[in-house]
Amino acid sequence: MTSAPFPQGSITVVGGTTVVVRGDDIDTDRIIPARFLKCVTFDALGPAAFADDRTELANDPSGPHPFDRPEHQGSSILLVNRNFGCGSSREHAPQALMRWGIRAVVGESFAEIFFGNCLALGIPCAVADHATMLVIQDAAAANPGEAFSLDVQAGILSGAGQGWQLELPKGPQQMLVSGQWDATGQLIANNEALKETAARLPYLAAFA
Repeated sequence: MTSAPFPQGSITVVGGTTVVVRGDDIDTDRIIPARFLKCVTFDALGPAAFADDRTELANDPSGPHPFDRPEHQGSSILLVNRNFGCGSSREHAPQALMRWGIRAVVGESFAEIFFGNCLALGIPCAVADHATMLVIQDAAAANPGEAFSLDVQAGILSGAGQGWQLELPKGPQQMLVSGQWDATGQLIANNEALKETAARLPYLAAFA
């Protein structure tokens, strides 16, 4: 895991080492099992990311789950495959990934609600076609300690001496680059204007 700060403001570049989690249709139940949904806040979800998958692979001859391998501790870019984040709409899934340390996800495709939940947290979800994604994953797996960089504005992932053009919808891309993804930050930045508007509303004046 990592102590990297949570995303704030404009997000133009996400850099760091990578962790590859291969497989299609990895759903939110696998990303964060249902028993962890009883939490009051999201604060402790990081260690529970992929909890059941990690337990299942703990004694596997092929080695532990990627999230448990020493070379991936502190990784910030997650590399996945098709239809990642499908299943239920729980916000806990991207919250758990963020608290583990993930700051960007690159994959073949994402479930729509998962994509939106990531955007609300300032986590870019960029897309590559199947063949390109396999090349990216292989390059990352062969260079586990090398930093990669996702240029959100240009839509380019670079690392291991290579670069790949990715797809990121223009609307979410603009929200990330401009900082508009951060609803709380937008409210704080416009606090005085909000107060002035509230003061003009007759149904709020009685509570002033």
